Amino acid sequence: MAEERKQITDAKALRALAHPLRWKLLEIVGREGTATATQCAQETGESVANCSYHLNTLAKYDYVEQAEGGQGREKPWRVVSQSQGWTDVGMDTEGALAAQAASGAFLDHALTQIRERQLTAPLEPDDWRDVIGVDNSNDFMTPAEVDELRAAVRTIMNQYQERRTKPELRPDGARSVNIFLSTTVAPAKD
Repeated sequence: MAEERKQITDAKALRALAHPLRWKLLEIVGREGTATATQCAQETGESVANCSYHLNTLAKYDYVEQAEGGQGREKPWRVVSQSQGWTDVGMDTEGALAAQAASGAFLDHALTQIRERQLTAPLEPDDWRDVIGVDNSNDFMTPAEVDELRAAVRTIMNQYQERRTKPELRPDGARSVNIFLSTTVAPAKD
């Protein structure tokens, strides 16, 4: 069963997401189930101290928490929630700016990851090359229809969510796959 989507409404918690390294750390910890600052440093090329600092900042705002085992910089971390979202709708100016900063940092992280993975796609076996790529659609929809579409995609994605924290459920050959769904709307015409 999929966990409930965590809605972030606190401006300080949103500002904590406005740092590019924190998105990398959330991805690593979420993908691996648990990860230490040392493991994160090896993957990101950052120092252990820097990764430790940013993991502690993420913990301060309840994005990650300590997992069992280890100590010091070798303590493992795990994500608190596999699914979170935010909006600037209904927020004061400080909150709206924080939401925009968090969104900008996330988009930078996601688009960089997509670009990097596209560059290495030719190195993948044919069965993976056949299923990865970019899909694009530009349709005319109402806000209710867009909401319905996004909910349907999340429902499909959530079918695989349990595999994040339970590696024994992963079939042979399963790999970490990033699904990035973006919905935007063209500016209204006057």
